[in-house]
Amino acid sequence: MILRCRQFEFTFPRPALIMGVVNVTPDSFSDGGKFLEPSAAVAHALRLIDEGADLIDVGGESTRPQAAPVSEKEEWRRVAPVIQRLAGELKIPISIDTIKPAVARAALQAGASSVNDVAAHRRDSEMWHVVAEAGAGYVITHTKGTPQTMQQKAAYKAVVAEVHDFFSERLGQLNAFGIQRERIILDVGIGFAKTAEHNLQLLGALNSFGKLSRPMVLGASRKSFSGQVTGAAGAEDRLPGSLACACWAIEHGANIVRAHDVAATRQAVRMAEAILARKK
Repeated sequence: MILRCRQFEFTFPRPALIMGVVNVTPDSFSDGGKFLEPSAAVAHALRLIDEGADLIDVGGESTRPQAAPVSEKEEWRRVAPVIQRLAGELKIPISIDTIKPAVARAALQAGASSVNDVAAHRRDSEMWHVVAEAGAGYVITHTKGTPQTMQQKAAYKAVVAEVHDFFSERLGQLNAFGIQRERIILDVGIGFAKTAEHNLQLLGALNSFGKLSRPMVLGASRKSFSGQVTGAAGAEDRLPGSLACACWAIEHGANIVRAHDVAATRQAVRMAEAILARKK
């Protein structure tokens, strides 16, 4: 299985990739405000790479539940100097975490390699044209509604089947728009229009999505459902739960782990991989 993101190519099976999170926002649930200044965000990205990040995911608008939307102009103002600086220095892929086609286009022109789109359920096609024209990678994240409404839409008859059907439909549609399968990554959308029970069901059935023959990214790092399950109230207290999800995901078919805590996640994932290699 091959993943292509512009000039970068990965062939699976291989050791799982670690995607480091850089939030250039004042209100992200975990680290909002810490890296709002471009110099702080760049320094954080470089630190994550030193810790072993294989990709960097840069976002300028929080997508946590109830987060206030920001304008296209403001989002690009936040991320532009970060992406421009990193693209000039890094030899690993940069992902732009955005739902806005114009921001995605500008980021790709500035040197980003892929688009992490938590509005992949969209009906308009502008984002898909942007991705296709750039030959970029594209993360399909399952959700419903918007950050302001998604938790009110967390209702499913069978969440695993519905997410699987969404991916199948979207893969065909994206191919029609010129986004080849080898450029697509799947994200079941932990915490996006999901209750804690929905998240657990998706994690429990993660290997069922392997039938779609696309790399999967797990984005469970520090998310509130972990606290709901374990009692860890603050985002900074949820590392153990995040690592448990990462190791489980690797055992059940995930290829990329999106993480705030890169060093700890990489160490846990590599240990899980070493055990799995000897399981037979």
